[in-house]
Amino acid sequence: MNKYMKIANELAQQNILTNHGGPFGAVIVKDGVIVGKGNNQVVLKNDPTAHAEIVAIRAACKTLNTFNLTGCEIYTNCYPCPMCLSAIIWSNIKVVYYGNTKEDADEIGFRDNIIYKYLEMEKTPKDSKELLKIIEIDREETIKTFDNYKNKTENKTMY
Repeated sequence: MNKYMKIANELAQQNILTNHGGPFGAVIVKDGVIVGKGNNQVVLKNDPTAHAEIVAIRAACKTLNTFNLTGCEIYTNCYPCPMCLSAIIWSNIKVVYYGNTKEDADEIGFRDNIIYKYLEMEKTPKDSKELLKIIEIDREETIKTFDNYKNKTENKTMY
């Protein structure tokens, strides 16, 4: 398993135990060095924007003392939601590695697909492929975290 995806997935797995938010984790890397990481903290912070990717972006910006994350890559255990994709684009990260798919998130109760369907009413820009490269990796490992969350019976937070 990719070492950065492994860390992102471990952060997600921790959330199943702590109930700080959904089973999501993210790591931001620049030149082979982790500059930011985060797990979903929506419940912990009572903040609907505290998704793992955004927590990691905030940490990376603080570490690098800039809002411009050009040259960084993000590893996240699930395909980012529309809000997180927007934050990734605004931060100038050009490569996203993800484990689980949007459909996997939908299967365990997360409602990203509703937002994607809403956004699909607009036409996709012709240059969208140049805007952000998104690559699925290690789903066979990251899906295990989602399976653990799906099988959890107590204190299950659907956010």
